[in-house]
Amino acid sequence: MLETLRYLVGSAGPSGFGSKSTAEDVTGDLRLLTAIITGATSGIGAETARVLAKRGARLILPARNIKAAEETRCRILAESPEAEVLVMPLDLSSLASVRSFVAEFESLRLPLNILINNAGKFTHKHDTSEEGIEMTFATNHLGHFLLTKLLLQKMIDTAERTGVQGRIVNVSSGIHTWFSGDPISYLRLITKDKSKYDATRAYALSKLANVLHTNELSQRLKQMKANVTVNCVHPGIVRTGLTRERDGIFTELVFFLASKLLKTTPQRLIGCSDDMLRGNTSEAGKCEWKVLCRLQRSFHFEVGFQSNRGYQNVVPFRLFGFSTP
Repeated sequence: MLETLRYLVGSAGPSGFGSKSTAEDVTGDLRLLTAIITGATSGIGAETARVLAKRGARLILPARNIKAAEETRCRILAESPEAEVLVMPLDLSSLASVRSFVAEFESLRLPLNILINNAGKFTHKHDTSEEGIEMTFATNHLGHFLLTKLLLQKMIDTAERTGVQGRIVNVSSGIHTWFSGDPISYLRLITKDKSKYDATRAYALSKLANVLHTNELSQRLKQMKANVTVNCVHPGIVRTGLTRERDGIFTELVFFLASKLLKTTPQRLIGCSDDMLRGNTSEAGKCEWKVLCRLQRSFHFEVGFQSNRGYQNVVPFRLFGFSTP
């Protein structure tokens, strides 16, 4: 309760930041660093891109909607004329598109210090990807999983060459705790039978997969002794494009009430404070299997819809193997 009250009044936590901290407050000098940010055309991703560019980072903005990405680029350059911002095509729901993006990025021969897997999709109506996987899971987890896998060696090499620790940030959600059951069995069920589809549960599954992926990758990076860390964040309740299909009185009421306590998009940087993006502090590698709420320390979500049932090691490994194309 005390932590919740501290959050609501905006008191600073151990990191030195609190719920009133803005994106600009928590970032430092990012010159000479290269960052890829998915989902940067609006909302949290757009604000993340704006501030990282302002701090000097070179940005790669992969997007399905190239026009929207170019508009984001123009807004960034209007504020930060010296910024280097590249827009590249990427449809995360398509594994072929992910591979094509990575091939194009590799051809640029750029380093890669930061990967922020921010893009998200909430599919209200049942749909499947071109590979035949339920669309929410395909976009939110599989696309980012493959993207991270294909870019990982580049990040490891960059960190080894420069001495600057690489950062991977997976944007999840506290909603991951809403899922119960076997994730792989449920995914197969809703992929094959649209009558069993529940949009909220499917979204929760995809966000849980983000957390489990983070957990397993964290362990593997340690085993590899790679100078790259991976963290998973819950950004809080922020009104973004995910709600666009649910406009109505109820949605308006929920966000009106939430707005009295929570942040608007321009205030939030998905929990990526300076020590997570660049500084070699003790906080940067402490992912383990916790979702880091850098700006909302009153809400600590642990991995595990079933973590207390002995699944914390088995399920991430099974999901990791299942996700590998």
